[in-house]
Amino acid sequence: MPTPPNAPGTAPVPPVQQGAAPLHTPDPEAPRPLLTAHAAIVLLVATVVGAIAGVLTYRSTGNMAGAVLAGLGATGLSVPVLHNLIGG
Repeated sequence: MPTPPNAPGTAPVPPVQQGAAPLHTPDPEAPRPLLTAHAAIVLLVATVVGAIAGVLTYRSTGNMAGAVLAGLGATGLSVPVLHNLIGG
């Protein structure tokens, strides 16, 4: 495909290369984050779910040990569910 001529008094425009490199390439030496945003959201929501389960268990039974175990169980069980639900 021929390049159209430039209008009089304008600078030539270089042709666009197909498959050109992006303007910013990530530095392979740059430190990676400890957690991805996806992992942080999953763990945060799982902690909230576990805290709610623990508080509700304590309010219904009055047993602190049972409430802690219920909260930890709810947290652990909600992590894989949230991972798939939020999208990973």
